[in-house]
Amino acid sequence: FGSSHFGSRHFGSRQHTRYCSITAPSARSVLANMAGTKMAVLLLLLLAPSVAAVSRSETRYAANPIRKVVTMLQDMQKKVTEEGKREEELYHKFMCYCKNSGGDLDASIVAAQEKLESAGSEVQAK
Repeated sequence: FGSSHFGSRHFGSRQHTRYCSITAPSARSVLANMAGTKMAVLLLLLLAPSVAAVSRSETRYAANPIRKVVTMLQDMQKKVTEEGKREEELYHKFMCYCKNSGGDLDASIVAAQEKLESAGSEVQAK
């Protein structure tokens, strides 16, 4: 069964030969593969943050039911706190308006009453 050539064997009277078709890659194909690899790495780097954000939000709500309820309550607490701050600001603005415009309102009421009295006396005089 000996062989003097690489890839050939003798079986009885018949000779079977295997050919090795491995060739060295060309420089062009190596560069193309490197460019493809660089693009794949760049794509992974660009998509990694969005995939991580999606997986974080999925795990946030994919936890056990108790964790879901606690998370929803914490979110509601944040919203209520923010709304309370906004309403407090609006209340202070309204109170400032009431204090500052109260004098103007009183003056306009007094002017309207004087005008009404003078108009009433003019009507009685005619």
